Parts: sequence; structure tokens; C-alpha cells
Amino acid sequence: MQSTIVLSAMYLGPVEFYSKIFHYKTIVEQFENYTKQTFFNRCHIATPDGVLALSIPIVKESGKTLVRDIKISEHTPWQRTHWRAIQSAYSTTPFFEYYIDDLYLFFEKKWKYLLDFNLNIHAKILELLEMDTTIKLTESYQDSLNYYKDFRNKILPKNSSSTKNDFIEQDYYQVFKKKTGFIPNLSIIDLLFNMGNESRIILKNSEKLN
Repeated sequence: MQSTIVLSAMYLGPVEFYSKIFHYKTIVEQFENYTKQTFFNRCHIATPDGVLALSIPIVKESGKTLVRDIKISEHTPWQRTHWRAIQSAYSTTPFFEYYIDDLYLFFEKKWKYLLDFNLNIHAKILELLEMDTTIKLTESYQDSLNYYKDFRNKILPKNSSSTKNDFIEQDYYQVFKKKTGFIPNLSIIDLLFNMGNESRIILKNSEKLN
């Protein structure tokens, strides 16, 4: 029987995030408080100069705010900036043209809530990966998860290359690899644009199953 895990919501999450989803039934936490320095509004992509962090600007609220209530700031053209960065980074990859039309729509439509944007683009990524996975949302916040594996706030930018979460880094083709060396655990779009339908093989082999 397949185990169930709970993950924090992410913006174009890293390979580790999707390796978890590949192997487990998944519930996404929507009632935790937003904290800085997470993948909730940030993703990492590869450029000729190394890793580039793309961050979605959010409306800053006073006090604590649940991730489900975080709004996207409209004061900066982040969608245009992110899309140009993605094009610049991946336009020469083997599968860029194959997936580009599906992803462009998310950087054209206006979104009010960050969680809505994340979940919708996440659903498209699962479709492109041909992963028949239904993502459920938590119905309330629980400090302790008695029946599920708790990976909330364990996949973070500051330790995204860590193996302590049973993640096993898999080397794969990257367009700038000769210049930068292999860069592990980037956004899922790095894997998708570089490896196409073979991305599933990488995800399958990226998890140490207990």
C-alpha cells in the first residue's frame, strides 16, 4: 500500500519535491503560516552563470498569514521577468519547444492568490510528466501527523541538496553542464526541458524508499 505524505506548497518545486510525489500519495498543506526563505514563492533555475532564484513578490501583511491567504503583489511585472529568464535559460534545451506552450499561459493570466497559481501550474507539470496523481489539500492544520509522513518545510532552498529527506541526487543532462558542472535539485522545469519524458526515470531513482 502506498504511503501518504504531506508537503508544503511550492512554486515550480525542485526535483526532490516531485520525486516525493512520484512515490507517495500527496497532501499539500494550506493552513500553515507563511514563512520566508521557502520554495512557496521561489524556484531555482540554471543559467550559464549558475543558479538563478526567481521569486514571486507577495503582498506583505501584518502578523501571521496562512499560505492559502497570501496574495501576489501586482506592483512588479514578475511574470514577464520570470518568463524571460526561463526562455533565456532553456530555449536551447532539447524539449523546450515541446512544453513551452503549455507553461506560457500561466505567465500570461493574472493570479490573485499564490496558492492558486502554484496548484494550477503544479497540476500542469504533473500532466506533462504523465503522473496520474491527485493532490489533496489539508482540511485543517495539525502539528503532529500520526498517519502521514511529514515533509512540511523540510524541502528548503537552504538545504535543497541535502540527502536527509531520503532524496538521492541523480545526474542528468543539463544544457550548461560543461560550463557550470551538474547542478542538482533545481526546479522541475530544468529536468523537464532537458530530459523530456525521461524525467520520470530520474524521479523514480531519486528517492530512497524505506
